[in-house]
Amino acid sequence: MEAKVITVQDLAGIVSIIDVCSQRGAFRGEELSGVGRVRESLLAEVQAQQVEAPTAPAAVDVPQVEADTSEESSD
Repeated sequence: MEAKVITVQDLAGIVSIIDVCSQRGAFRGEELSGVGRVRESLLAEVQAQQVEAPTAPAAVDVPQVEADTSEESSD
């Protein structure tokens, strides 16, 4: 059996689905605390994964371009 992978985008999507369902009244009052706990747990994981994700590989050198400050006039 192949292992399934749930991505951070999947977790963020679940949080969005919970928000939409809550706004539309899909949960009864007694269910809200449990749903809220699950939502907060998923949201914390999404935020933790986003902090850990690097913005750019550290091994890549970004070239620095110096701006030419001298102005050439063609009068």
